[in-house]
Amino acid sequence: MEEYISLFVRSIFVDNMVFAYFLGMCSYLAVSRTVKTSAGLGIAVVFVLGITVPINYLLTNYILGKGALTWLGPQFESVDLSFLTFIMFIAIIAAMVQLVEMIIEKFSPTLYSSLGIFLPLIAVNCAILGGSLFMQERSFPNVGMATVYGLGSGIGWFLAIVGIAAIREKIQYSNVPAPLRGLGITFIITGLMGIAFMSFMGIEL
Repeated sequence: MEEYISLFVRSIFVDNMVFAYFLGMCSYLAVSRTVKTSAGLGIAVVFVLGITVPINYLLTNYILGKGALTWLGPQFESVDLSFLTFIMFIAIIAAMVQLVEMIIEKFSPTLYSSLGIFLPLIAVNCAILGGSLFMQERSFPNVGMATVYGLGSGIGWFLAIVGIAAIREKIQYSNVPAPLRGLGITFIITGLMGIAFMSFMGIEL
């Protein structure tokens, strides 16, 4: 249980998708104008990462990896379908994003309208694909750890975008120098938030 908690905390704070790897920055910068919109997109990212990472884990270990098809019989021991990894990962991610898009459109048309093009663009959000590729690179021993990693990574991205949105709402009432207004001050704040998150690297997990 301790290793699951450690992995969960690390994926949120230490290995944060935005502040440690700078993944998903396009959506992070474009949608973080209001907390409400950012929270909606963040929850969608948590859902997609939490579903796609374990599915892609099973896909890697039971279908795509070298020797993964041995459960079908010893004659499949030499089969290696790893060249299909990117295509299959993206197909799974696109299917989950389509599901999320239909759910949001059905139950929250206002949020669906606010997110606009950035909702379907979750399918090409590098943070989503990055979660599955990092999962594959780290060779988790079971699907439970892959699921925890996916959820933690999603929550980390959620905290990052909601945090910057809350700050951007507040600085609208601040006297920001004209050359830094908009993306300029947002980049500066993102850098400061990244430095703040780096402090978690000293925690023994």
